[in-house]
Amino acid sequence: MFDRLAVIESRYEELNRSLMDPQISSDVPRMLEISKEHSDLAPIVEAYRERKQLTEEAEEVEEMLSDPDMKEMAQEDKQRIEARILVLDEELRVALLPKDPYAGRNLLLEIRAGTGGDEAALFAADLLRMYTKYIESHGFQTEILSTNTLTVGGSGGKSAVGMKEVVCLVKGAQAYSRLKFESGVHRVQRVPLTETQGRIHTSAATVAVLPEPDPVEINITDGDLRVDVFRASGPGGQSVNTTDSAVRLTHKPSGLVVICQNEKSQHKNKAQALKVLSARLFELQEGERQQAEAADRRSQVGSGDRSERIRTYNYAQNRVTDHRINLTLYKLDKIMEGDLEDLSTALTADEQARLIEENQD
Repeated sequence: MFDRLAVIESRYEELNRSLMDPQISSDVPRMLEISKEHSDLAPIVEAYRERKQLTEEAEEVEEMLSDPDMKEMAQEDKQRIEARILVLDEELRVALLPKDPYAGRNLLLEIRAGTGGDEAALFAADLLRMYTKYIESHGFQTEILSTNTLTVGGSGGKSAVGMKEVVCLVKGAQAYSRLKFESGVHRVQRVPLTETQGRIHTSAATVAVLPEPDPVEINITDGDLRVDVFRASGPGGQSVNTTDSAVRLTHKPSGLVVICQNEKSQHKNKAQALKVLSARLFELQEGERQQAEAADRRSQVGSGDRSERIRTYNYAQNRVTDHRINLTLYKLDKIMEGDLEDLSTALTADEQARLIEENQD
């Protein structure tokens, strides 16, 4: 670890000199690139230098321990220094972990009703509300690209809007990093709106978090697409149901199909469909390249079967369990209001621990 830190410190000093170079300062793109790298390395170098300074102090304290008059004070200093070194070492290990290649990107969030019929669609709508609140609390922006809704009638004349499918674009520098752990099957255990005898049912919805690709990463030509237009259905304005504004894109090489009908404009629906298609193609491409992910979207969102779950939401017990890290929280009410911080922090810590183990020097 320390050999790598020495190299980083040397690179940091090189960047310092570059920032002072008049020729570089006149080259705006190059200057921005160097400033970004300098800014990224600064906290690592600062922690490394503090660590080196504490090591020198520790050696001085060791000498003071042999002096009876200084021993008590030296012992206190030694404990303080050792505790701080432990903290810095952990921070530096995390800082040196491989960076997520998609960190800092926008993302496409897809939620689909799985096993459970109408109740699954209602749960999908609840998940969208949960994520929307979480996204808004962090200052990110959400744009709905595609929805497929239905109205579910319940006992006692009650009704609610469920979602068979919804696709959102989430914009924000840390959006992908905060939401990437949400991909998978989410299972709910509760009494459905349509249940007349109070029995608890189990349903599921699938979530996919896809990084938005850069335009240069995915090339879709007109020849790769079949474009179909048709009359949109469902709410959306007076003209939605009277014009052929909905768009279905079929990517012939892969067979992927995307439908967008939220906008009144056929042009806007096509543009949104292309965004979704690009993200799905990018996921397939990365899956094939890395082989750590399957080359098929179902590897992420599963089939919607109850057994393929990453998380269970039990309403009767006010409980949420994340099965990947065996974490159970009795605060489902708060989580459904967008309070995902405990889950996000625990999943991030688990990933960091795994990466540290895999990257031991």
